[in-house]
Formats: sequence, structure tokens, C-alpha cells
Amino acid sequence: MQNLLDLTPVRLKEHRINESKGDGAVSVLVPKFGTGKIGAWLRKRIKHPDYRVNLDDFGTHVWNLCDGKNRVRDIGISLQKTFGDSVEPVYDRLSVFFRQLEKSKLIAFKEIQQNNKEK
Repeated sequence: MQNLLDLTPVRLKEHRINESKGDGAVSVLVPKFGTGKIGAWLRKRIKHPDYRVNLDDFGTHVWNLCDGKNRVRDIGISLQKTFGDSVEPVYDRLSVFFRQLEKSKLIAFKEIQQNNKEK
């Protein structure tokens, strides 16, 4: 079992910057009706094919660092430098946030993907 702090998160979904607010907050685009053939067919026929998951300042900061280069440990350090004590306990919060993102298939961890490909 790998330590979460040593894993490298990679975004699996597209995102948009909320330009209307001017704060640079991110909205993650999650396809309606899933990603299968039927879902893709349905999404082509509706005006708004994606749900938008709006992230707060902390979530936006984390999402922007999930580029396949930064480990969770590095993301936590960046959060502490940027937001100070307001993110404490930072690694407990990151653990919960990354579990939610991974469960929702919004991110994956590069090392786990590589291990799964090798099997």
C-alpha cells in the first residue's frame, strides 16, 4: 500500500475558469449520463451536456496543482504557504478531498495507474 503523500494526482476531467466572478475559481465539468456509448449519444443532443462542480479557493488551488507533476505532499506544502493556518489540518483535509475526487473519477494517481497497467 502506498503512502498518499507520495502519490501524484492527475486530472481526468476538463475544467473551466469562472470568468464571471473574476476570482479564477475552477468548475470541473462532469459528463451527464456517464461516459458510455448511450451517455455520449444523449450528451450530443442536449444543450448542457455536463454538470459543473464549482470548487472553492482551496479546491481550485489543489485542482490546479493536479497536473501529474506535483505529489500530494507538495500540494499540502503549497496550500500551507498560500493559505496559512486556515487549511490546517492540511493533510487530513487533503486526504478526504482526494478520496472524494478519486471516488468521483475526477482524478487518478499516476503511480496507481502505472501499477494497474503493469498487471
